[in-house]
Amino acid sequence: MAKIIVYYAHPGQTFSRANRAMAKRASNIEGITFVDLYAEYPRHDIDVGKEQTRLLEHDVIVFQFPLYWYSTPSLLKEWQDLVLQHGFAYGHGGDKLAGKTLLLAITAGGSDEAYTRDGYQQHTMRTFLTPLEQTAGLCQMRFPPPYVLFGALKADEGVELTHHIDGYVELLTRIRDDKFKLKDATAEELTCASDILSLSEE
Repeated sequence: MAKIIVYYAHPGQTFSRANRAMAKRASNIEGITFVDLYAEYPRHDIDVGKEQTRLLEHDVIVFQFPLYWYSTPSLLKEWQDLVLQHGFAYGHGGDKLAGKTLLLAITAGGSDEAYTRDGYQQHTMRTFLTPLEQTAGLCQMRFPPPYVLFGALKADEGVELTHHIDGYVELLTRIRDDKFKLKDATAEELTCASDILSLSEE
């Protein structure tokens, strides 16, 4: 079984519908370590040693967050800045994460049409995620297609959100049970709930 750790980062959880519900379900999956970064480090006083030990103990590292100003929420960025140290994650002797996987689970307020070169965001989602993909590459980690929900602010709670959350749980469970082949993402590739839930019908 794959050892998974989910790092959940959302500074405005009170107003969240999708991420809060995703986090609630993910935190209840047996055999998966779940970390709410804003609950654990409300003053941003990240325990670097503790986090590096957590990384060493897991095979798949999941970043779950809403896309904030085309990036991660600030605490997750600080976590990266502090935890992924030279000599640990990259650079001379920095091969402790080699062979592990960095998976992103992201929500975006804009529609999928917005995240095109002709849309109002003017760039694809994968373009905005380039820094994280390159971080994974520098750390010798695999970077599979990110799991994305577009239009999260307007998603219908009864259908779209439930579908997305069920897909997220299915994805994590399949990875845990070694029933999902984690492949490196192609340039523009993303994963959505339909891709994952269709697997359960096979």
